[in-house]
Amino acid sequence: MKDGLSTAAKVTSNAIAIVDELSSLLKSFKVPINITMDEQGFPSWFSSHDRKLLAAQSRGQLTPNVVVAKDGSGKFTTINDAINSMPKDYSGRYVIYVKAGVYKENVIVGKDKVNVLMYGDGSRKTIVTGSKNYVDGVQTVDTATFAALGQGFIAKSMGFSNTAGPEKHQAVALRVQSDMAAFFNCRMDAYQDTLYVQAHRQFYRNCVVSGTVDFIFGDSSTVLQNCLLVMRRPMDNQQNIVTAHGRAEAKETTALVIQNCRIVPEKALFPDRLKFRNYLGRPWKAYSRTIVMESTIGDLIQPEGWMPWDGDNFLDTLYYAEYNNRGPGAGTSGRVNWPGYHVIGRAEAQKYTVDSLIQGSQWIKYSNIRYFGGLKF
Repeated sequence: MKDGLSTAAKVTSNAIAIVDELSSLLKSFKVPINITMDEQGFPSWFSSHDRKLLAAQSRGQLTPNVVVAKDGSGKFTTINDAINSMPKDYSGRYVIYVKAGVYKENVIVGKDKVNVLMYGDGSRKTIVTGSKNYVDGVQTVDTATFAALGQGFIAKSMGFSNTAGPEKHQAVALRVQSDMAAFFNCRMDAYQDTLYVQAHRQFYRNCVVSGTVDFIFGDSSTVLQNCLLVMRRPMDNQQNIVTAHGRAEAKETTALVIQNCRIVPEKALFPDRLKFRNYLGRPWKAYSRTIVMESTIGDLIQPEGWMPWDGDNFLDTLYYAEYNNRGPGAGTSGRVNWPGYHVIGRAEAQKYTVDSLIQGSQWIKYSNIRYFGGLKF
């Protein structure tokens, strides 16, 4: 993760900070701001059309704009061709169905491709895979097998993989810079830097993310809810680290939240899980902010929980918090004694829920997938 934040990401972070400050100011004058969920549990930025589409997809009744199939039974055989077929003047949600198969391509949903909904036949059936990596001379940001940049991207029932291996170091499976992005029932598999939550607001529900070093990283406002976070077997000289949040300035409103997730070792690591050092996170940037709450933490996590990035740097400016976790690795008595580490209460934890942090989440009854906008317990 030697790449710094891009200029675009910095501009975005500043913009979000400005909007947040404006929202706070308006609230102080009791000016109402509509950033809440509606009575059906949809975020305010989910249109009624989107809800109907997602409901139809769950019932198997959705008619996509285009179909991708390796066997030639669809309009396209590659995902990139399907994305590029989207008309420039298209309005509304563009729906792409990717049939079961392994798609060996590096996919980019460009910034001009907004409101794309892509769904597959299952996270172990529809798989996008690549192997670009840092050791072979590719910058981390460009190693991503799949990159979603256009606003409003939604993916459901798909797998994203980077097969470069731990010896290739940074090798991203999924990079997301899309604002109001949502991933449901998806799988992201790699080793170092698996999921790059680069910028903006993102939500992940019922997903599996596996990796070794900093395998969820970036400078976005992201909530992972009801997800399985799987630590893989690293190289012998490595340690496992779940998160590396990249909040660089105090005014940024970004945070990385793990809520009601499970942190476990993969089968290959399990026998030796206590031989390796495994951590919840480390601070990529000075104001790194990560909250682990209402989650099950396995016994492989070190008692100190968190590790520094570079000596004492950032330990007084970061914000790391834990709330109401469970499991053999959830005890906080042996946690780090840093100025920026906190065991928080319910009121503080409420600030980092789906409703509060990203003003959005997933559908409820229309998709048959439950969500909770606040605290679960």
